[in-house]
Amino acid sequence: MTTRVDSVGDFDLPVWLPAGGQGPAILLIQEIFGLDDYLRSVAGELAAAGFVVGVPDLFWRTDPGWSSAHDEAGLNASLAVSAEFDPELGLADVVASLAHLRSLPEVTGKAGALGFCLGGSLAYGLAATADPDAVVSFYGSTVPAQLDLLDRITCPLQFHFGGQDPYIPRDAVATVEAAVASRPNIEIHVQEQAGHAFHNHAAPMFHHPEAAATAWQLATTFLTTHLH
Repeated sequence: MTTRVDSVGDFDLPVWLPAGGQGPAILLIQEIFGLDDYLRSVAGELAAAGFVVGVPDLFWRTDPGWSSAHDEAGLNASLAVSAEFDPELGLADVVASLAHLRSLPEVTGKAGALGFCLGGSLAYGLAATADPDAVVSFYGSTVPAQLDLLDRITCPLQFHFGGQDPYIPRDAVATVEAAVASRPNIEIHVQEQAGHAFHNHAAPMFHHPEAAATAWQLATTFLTTHLH
């Protein structure tokens, strides 16, 4: 597996290449913790599965290269950094990153996106904006308040939420379930026993191993089905 850092305008886009050197693309969109060891491990796993993976530096305008620890202090520092984040500009960066990935000679065929937390919200926005080939959104906190975007989404889209998420109440998740129930291109999975950021194995305060394993199998199968 090869890694490098591309530039997209004024910000960095680290890229992971699969062993074969080429494949479909996945734009991996970060949590508020930045491009940390957790996200790097996810990028490596996706590259090992045959994808070209790009991870845009979302906080480049205020805190370029941001990465924090996964303890209380790191969470508070990341919340402070994310408070300065402009979602509209961030979505424009994500759209530009997807276009860059699609232009790479190593990318053969389709290009999709996978986002966690902040990235889950942006992945949802990307699905409504840039016509990716498939999107997976993990616990995007702005999704329940942006259900009007659903009518603009034609690509396959998979949502993941935790039923015990203190940041996204279960009744808010229920509104998403109801809104997508009749849409054949969209599926939603709720790990009822899990809270927020349950896939993040580097954050003991959030990680739920059983829920993470179940959701990850669903997500990778979904991406493989729609992008390969």
